[in-house]
Amino acid sequence: MFTFKKPKNDLEALLQTGSKERSDFSADLFVNCPACNKSIITAHLPEYLHVCPKCDHHMKLRTRLRLKYLLDTGSFTEHDADLTARNDLEFPEYEEKLAAAAQDSGERDAVITGTGKLKGMDCCIFAMEGSFMMGSMGCVVGEKITRLFEHAYKHRLPVIGYTVSGGARMQEGILSLMQMAKTSGAVKRHSDAGLLYITVLTNPTTGGVTASFAMEGDMILAEPGALICFAGPRVIEQTTRQKLPPGFQRAEFLLEHGFLDAIVHRSGQRDYLARLLRFHQGGVQ
Repeated sequence: MFTFKKPKNDLEALLQTGSKERSDFSADLFVNCPACNKSIITAHLPEYLHVCPKCDHHMKLRTRLRLKYLLDTGSFTEHDADLTARNDLEFPEYEEKLAAAAQDSGERDAVITGTGKLKGMDCCIFAMEGSFMMGSMGCVVGEKITRLFEHAYKHRLPVIGYTVSGGARMQEGILSLMQMAKTSGAVKRHSDAGLLYITVLTNPTTGGVTASFAMEGDMILAEPGALICFAGPRVIEQTTRQKLPPGFQRAEFLLEHGFLDAIVHRSGQRDYLARLLRFHQGGVQ
């Protein structure tokens, strides 16, 4: 009676389990582009700089990986890595949220600052981390960026800043909003000394970050398709009760209306930024 019974094997057992084990297995091998939903082999993402090869969508990029792609190998020195946020306003469950964000992102807060070399040229650089509480700006973010500009002022160095943020961190209330003025003051002092500041706005850059240091660069660049705004399009539509034009508040719309100097593909940012630094130093483009 066992003549026609098909023997089972390990592969068949895996296929029959179906749900979680198979999905975990697939998730390790492939990632779906959030724009076109096409599957991309995970191992190929570094080769593409985490840009979809099918639709050119610029996917989220972790900060340390971004710095690795941008700066000369081994040149980055991090500043103020030990700064961590406090719950001075005693906001409910804020400590738990900070701990969860640190575990998920592997960072102490939503920005990394330091110095490095870009094609042999010294610069200061900060890059925000979107996976830490949506890149929200609190006291630590403001303090680290301010200290970086003070270091750049003292040593007469240019600053490159990568932004990604959901805005000011509500758990820190007015203390968070104060960082807008503090960072802007540091940017102004750096600018008055004739030093260069370049910002690269990535998706999304919103709220208090947009209303302060993100839009204060001498050159304001953006990645393709980045959402850049103070209040988001849904908030504006609900307030004005009007339908917004297609692509409103995306990088291409802002470039067309004079709010950006250029949109630069991720694959070309290292060369583009190096040319700007060299030009500012009086070198050949």
